[in-house]
Amino acid sequence: MGKPRDYPSIGVLCITWINAVKEFEAIKQYYTPIQPTIKAGHGDIVYIEDRPVREIENFVYCFWRLRTRQPLNRSYDYRVVSDGCIDIFFDRNRPSENFVTGFCRRYTTFSIGKTFDYIGIRFLPSAFPLLFQVDAKNLSNRSQELNQVLSELSDWITANIRPLQSFEKITECLTGQLQDITEEQNLRYDRRFFSALNLIFEKNGFLDTEKELNTGLSPRQLRRIFNYYIGTTAKTFSNVVRFQHILKTSPSTQSLKENKPYLDVGFFDQAHFIKNFNAFYGVTPSEAFR
Repeated sequence: MGKPRDYPSIGVLCITWINAVKEFEAIKQYYTPIQPTIKAGHGDIVYIEDRPVREIENFVYCFWRLRTRQPLNRSYDYRVVSDGCIDIFFDRNRPSENFVTGFCRRYTTFSIGKTFDYIGIRFLPSAFPLLFQVDAKNLSNRSQELNQVLSELSDWITANIRPLQSFEKITECLTGQLQDITEEQNLRYDRRFFSALNLIFEKNGFLDTEKELNTGLSPRQLRRIFNYYIGTTAKTFSNVVRFQHILKTSPSTQSLKENKPYLDVGFFDQAHFIKNFNAFYGVTPSEAFR
């Protein structure tokens, strides 16, 4: 699946496939990447997520679909919030138009027309670089054609996904291909990175990454390995995890005012929280949780 690339030279604490699966089970346990649902008033637009089968669930968070029921009156602006993941997606009607979106440090808005039917794969943090040996930093903060990154996988989607196949049939085909990919890989992974990643998840992103990620990696090594497997620094990724933790708790507007849950994850005050939330989500907390 594309030309293999070098892993960051950070040490020799590499792990086997079985141990890697166990480490990803921990990621799945602690982290639930959330994207906003379609708001009321957009009844002609449907967004759904489908969980993967057991064989790939430690690497793939979900398959997703975003489609229109009928043509809209005007082009739709779809907002993608920061979730720390890498996605592959394509147009169901034109599978040859397939893309990959890397880690985004803030929300992104796409104008996707009056009719659309997109299907995608959302990989758990660090899974995509591990499986495909691609430097996540080169994908960050943008979408690009998949054939520029993984030409063989792009060609496989073009050849094997038929226009207008059902969502269930497409996810079945994608699942089979991903199972083949996971079984073929000779995984090399640094335990110290997993330890740092799990610390971030365990603390919901609320920690001093320079002082508390004492897992045997120097600051330079930590930056390099997070850039490679996540697409950004440990500090920036921690901020996304903290934001996603707030989304997962789904507080009401009243709860935000009275209980101030954002103080529990290190925001200084309401203004600090609103500023960060707006950068990651694109609207204020009161609008998001209305």
